[in-house]
Amino acid sequence: MTKKVDLKLILAVVATGLLSFCGVIVETAMNITFPVLMRQFQLNAATVQWMTTAYLLVVAIIVPISAFLKRRFRTKTLFITANLLFILGLIIDSSALNFPLLVVGRIVQGLGTGIALPLMFNIILDWVPLDQRGTLMGIGTLITAIAPALGPTYGGLVISALNWHWVFILLLPLLVLSLILGIYAIRQAEPPIKTTFDVRAWVMVMLIFIGFTFAFSRLQQLFRAPVVIIGWLVVGVVGLVAFVWLTGRSQHPLISLKIFQTQSFNWHLTGFFLVQVNALGLAFILPNYLQLVDGKSALAAGLYILPGAAIGAILAPLGGRLLDKFGAAKPILTGAVILVVAIGLFTLLGMRLTGPLVMGIYILLMIGMGITMGNTMTSGLSQLSAERQADGNAVFNTLQQFAGATGTSLVSAVITLIQERTSGSAAHAVATGSTVALILLFILIACNLVALFLAMRTRQSAHALH
Repeated sequence: MTKKVDLKLILAVVATGLLSFCGVIVETAMNITFPVLMRQFQLNAATVQWMTTAYLLVVAIIVPISAFLKRRFRTKTLFITANLLFILGLIIDSSALNFPLLVVGRIVQGLGTGIALPLMFNIILDWVPLDQRGTLMGIGTLITAIAPALGPTYGGLVISALNWHWVFILLLPLLVLSLILGIYAIRQAEPPIKTTFDVRAWVMVMLIFIGFTFAFSRLQQLFRAPVVIIGWLVVGVVGLVAFVWLTGRSQHPLISLKIFQTQSFNWHLTGFFLVQVNALGLAFILPNYLQLVDGKSALAAGLYILPGAAIGAILAPLGGRLLDKFGAAKPILTGAVILVVAIGLFTLLGMRLTGPLVMGIYILLMIGMGITMGNTMTSGLSQLSAERQADGNAVFNTLQQFAGATGTSLVSAVITLIQERTSGSAAHAVATGSTVALILLFILIACNLVALFLAMRTRQSAHALH
């Protein structure tokens, strides 16, 4: 098979990218609707949070089997299935009149997103030559990175002009366009092979994510019900240990554990996870800060974040070009330093952030994000042999989803815990909680810089591995 970038390949990346974009944008767009949903259905914030948690849980359970799905089924079949599931989920949610039905729709969308997210990167890995891979991976990452940042603006616009049902309705034309493009452009790289499915290992994957997700989603109850949190963490740890044990003995593992024998891959993965935790943590902190501390509307809060999101979008493919031209270390480490500076500024100014300050620092942050995130994934996957890259891709995408759930849960728990222990006005309590959450993110992003430095030190030439 000759690897070359042609029109069909670009349309295939756009088709799968649009599907992934819709999956991710709904996630952060719906965060803005929480106050509206709480009023309409008379529920508390913790219950409404399940709309997002259930979705992320389903995505995190489906993504790890993407390497098996890639080997077993045709790429186009997987794409059409994912697209139709997502459309069905949107139809359910756009007509939902009660909260349980809304959650059901989100779960169906989660099934679609779980299949779709790794597809785009698998297509790039299958068809793009090594010397052009950075650029295409940059475009792919841009699609999944811009969506969380655009979500609050999109959600704010829709709620101020229409109602929350339209968050789902307005995405339907994009999904139909994606379906048409995918049916035309997606090709098969290798013929599917009949292979057995390790059901027991997949059950352990479910235990891992159910245990850890439930534990993290209850972090704000740390002092009231620590036993419950510890219990769920134990479920996650038991799932993880059992998964490693079963996979080590399986002839056809869901994910080959041999990828973790590559030290550089592990450091790339660690850095990628920490950047994702920061990205999703900030997507929660900043819109809430602007609304609850600075008194901005949901729409205004979204608009302050929009310029940074746009710049991050432009820089993702440009960052990929830098990798293709100068190698991995320069763009990745430059971006990692910019991220440390940006989150350091957020932390220092945590008690007195204004709309313009948030906008300026967020632009700086998204410059760092644009040249780090996609390149970290590209560089990490290049540390694996060609036959292991589908496994590596599954792990990167799984960790991206888990980081989303972790980042949001972690910062919301910290803010809630600090709020409960802070006297003074509600705005002062949110500002204090947000500052402590930002300090935590700063520590994590400093660890990211160390992880990526070690990733670059242990990195091998991609050509030596192919």
